[in-house]
Amino acid sequence: MQKVRFTISISLDGFVAGPDQSVANPLGVGGTRLHEWAFALEVFRASHGLSGGEVNPSTSVVNESLANVGVTLMGRNMFGGHPGPWNTARPWNGWWGTNPPFHHPVIVLTHYGREPLVLEGGTVFTFVTGGIHEALEQARKAAGEKDVALAGGASAGRQYLKAGLVDEMDLNLVPTLLGSGERLFEGVGDDLHGLELIRTVASPAVTHLKFARRS
Repeated sequence: MQKVRFTISISLDGFVAGPDQSVANPLGVGGTRLHEWAFALEVFRASHGLSGGEVNPSTSVVNESLANVGVTLMGRNMFGGHPGPWNTARPWNGWWGTNPPFHHPVIVLTHYGREPLVLEGGTVFTFVTGGIHEALEQARKAAGEKDVALAGGASAGRQYLKAGLVDEMDLNLVPTLLGSGERLFEGVGDDLHGLELIRTVASPAVTHLKFARRS
């Protein structure tokens, strides 16, 4: 059965990005600390065309998150660029260059439409303005029999969690404090809308918490 799987890194104080996010600093002040555990992994580096890297308890978690994904769904803030209407004179094509690591369709939830963006390696960004349900419907169709990977950011994640549309959630809990920034669970509620903890994988740099929908 097709699933919606949400994966995101989070600080001990509940932030998924630091303060003062900008095009020059998309993760905000201190936000890169949430992802340093992944940058060092062999599997992460390989997905970005790089060699070397570590193999540790996080490797199997990342491999699982990449398996059986047919489409990625993300919010406009994660895709990036200046807020508001798209700059047609200098169009923003994402953070990942001409060959993004997805290599499958990507649905971008946004208030501002634009034509699909076709890049190398099979990555096609489609921009959906009809809200979370329309975006998910398109994502499910594009995924076929595979799963939908909900990649964030915080706003998109909150909306799908509050709507009860997330089947699995992987929180990568990083032992750092950001103090302020973008909170993931603001207004989500105290029951995670039917998700319960089913697995914990710990390493010195990160603790992976896997939640799944109660049967």
